Amino acid sequence: MRRLLLTLCAAVLVTAALPAPTAAQKLTVERHTLDNGMTVLTHEDHSIPMISLYVFYRVGSRNERPGITGVSHLFEHMMFNGSAKYGPKQFDLVLENAGSGGNGYTNNDFTAYLETFPKEALAAVLDLEADRMRSLTISPKNLEQERGIVKEERRVSTDNSPSSRMFEEMMAAAFVAHPYQWPVVGWMGDLDAIKLEEAQRYFDTYYGPNNATLVLTGDFKTADVLKEVQSSFGSVAKRGAPQPVPNSEPVQQGERRVSLVYDAALPAVMLGYKTPAARHVDAPALEVLSAILSTGESSRLYRKLVYGQVATEANASFLAMADPALFTFYAQAGEKTTAAQCEAAIADVVREVKANGVTTSELQKAKNLLRAGMIDQLQTIANKANLIGAFEVQYGDWNALTGILDRYDAVTSEDIKRVAALYLNDDRKTVVTLVLPEKAKEVADAK
Repeated sequence: MRRLLLTLCAAVLVTAALPAPTAAQKLTVERHTLDNGMTVLTHEDHSIPMISLYVFYRVGSRNERPGITGVSHLFEHMMFNGSAKYGPKQFDLVLENAGSGGNGYTNNDFTAYLETFPKEALAAVLDLEADRMRSLTISPKNLEQERGIVKEERRVSTDNSPSSRMFEEMMAAAFVAHPYQWPVVGWMGDLDAIKLEEAQRYFDTYYGPNNATLVLTGDFKTADVLKEVQSSFGSVAKRGAPQPVPNSEPVQQGERRVSLVYDAALPAVMLGYKTPAARHVDAPALEVLSAILSTGESSRLYRKLVYGQVATEANASFLAMADPALFTFYAQAGEKTTAAQCEAAIADVVREVKANGVTTSELQKAKNLLRAGMIDQLQTIANKANLIGAFEVQYGDWNALTGILDRYDAVTSEDIKRVAALYLNDDRKTVVTLVLPEKAKEVADAK
C-alpha cells in the first residue's frame, strides 16, 4: 500500500505542465547533398571536444523478400569485417586506437552505423565509413562467419524468449502482404539459405551513397567538416536503384487469433491493432495514449492488471514505423490467473477509454513524460545524431523532430477518445495467446 501511495503522489506531482520545451526547436541542422546523392546533416555542439557520426542506410527488413529475410541485419554484422583498405578486425582496431568504438542497429525501416570519438579522429573515422561503403568485403568466409553469429543471436534473443516469439507470431499473422510480416532478425530457414551472390546484389542495391544519410554532431566547424566529408565520400560512386516498398496490405476485416504453445513459466497474451504510420496526423495522439495506458505504476494498465492481481506485468506501445503498423498490448498472467483473464482486463481498460476518455491530469502527465524523455535524449551528441537521422528517414525530413513536442502538446482528451474508438476495435485486432504445453496437452486429451 505504501508503494501505491508513493506512486500516486508522484503522478500528482507531474501533472503540472512543465516549462515550454525548446531543446528540439533550437536544433540548428544544415543539410548538404554530395554529387553522388548522399545527404549530409550537420549540427554543431561545442560543449565537449567530441564528435558523433551516424550513417543511416534506407534499408531494413521491409526491403527484403521471402528467401532472404534477415539479410539487412546480417549486413549490420558483415560491415565490420573488412573492406578494400581495412582488413578483418582492423575497423575496430582503428577506432579503439582513436579512443572510440563502433556499433550499429537494424530495424524494420533502416540500418544505422555509429561512432562517437575525439574530434581529432574525424578523418580516420570518415575514411573507415567511406571505405566500407565503397568496397565492403563480401566473401564466403565473411558470410558464413556472420551467418553463424546471427543464427545464434536469433536463438538467444527470439527463440528462447516467450515475448519475442509472441511478437513474431503476431506480426506474421497481422500482416499478410506487407514485409512487416517477417522479423528483422529473419527466419532461420532464410538465414541458412542466403547465397553470396544474393548478398552482393543486396549490398550493391541498398548500400550506396545515394541511399544513405550521414549525420555529424559535435565539436567542429561545418565548413571544415564538409571538406573532409567530400574528401572521403565524394569519390564513392552512386549505385543501385532502390525501389519504393509498395504498401499493398489489404484492409483487415475481422479478428485474427493465434495460439503459441511454448514452455514458459506463465501464460501470456499479446494484442496488436492496425494503426497508421509514424508521420500520420493521428500518430501523436496514439503515442500519448500509449503513455497514459502503460508508462509508470500509476498508468491504467498497471493499476488494472498488476495492482488488480490479474497479471505480473502489462504494457502497451504504439509502433511508429514508416508504414502503417500496430498498437500493441502485452500481459503475462499470474500463477492463479489465465491469459483470457488478462485479455478481458485489457478489453475493460480500452472500453473505459472509448466511453469516458481520460482525465486532464492523465493527459498532462503523459505529455510531460514524453516531453521529458525527448529533452533527455537531446542532451548528448550521440542521441541528437540518432534522432536527427531517424526522423530524416522515417518522417522524410529531420525537421519533423523540431515540432514533435508541439504535436504532443496539441493532443486533447477528445483526440485520445477518438483514436481509441477508431483504431482499437476488433476488426483491426490480432491476438496471440501463449499456451503452456501441459495446458495444450489437456485440451488435446479432452478432444
